[in-house]
Amino acid sequence: MSETGSVAPHRGSCHCGAVRFVLHTPPITQAMVCNCSMCRRAGWMLVFRPQAQFELLSGRAELRDYQFGPKTLHHEFCGVCGVRAFSRGEGHDGSDWVGVNLRCVDGAALDAVELNAFDGASL
Repeated sequence: MSETGSVAPHRGSCHCGAVRFVLHTPPITQAMVCNCSMCRRAGWMLVFRPQAQFELLSGRAELRDYQFGPKTLHHEFCGVCGVRAFSRGEGHDGSDWVGVNLRCVDGAALDAVELNAFDGASL
């Protein structure tokens, strides 16, 4: 993502609020939509950021992990309400990244975000 600007906290949660997080990042202007079997069904709008910009505030004990396909991403979800607010994995350079579901970020201006398609179905 090529977003620039001052870093601000973007708070989010699962549906029931057991899992809460904050993403410390410049304003979010772009997101990715993927056509893989998981993302297509879930309707995710993903924002990928380095792990260092992500802070889990609560709900570690409620998190469950689901992996499929090449099992390179940890699709963590709330064991109470079932919502997947984020996923974790390694970037191409081996660094740790988090893919945050923009639909779980409080007050996110979803209609103002530029969507970039990713062909995950072909992987």
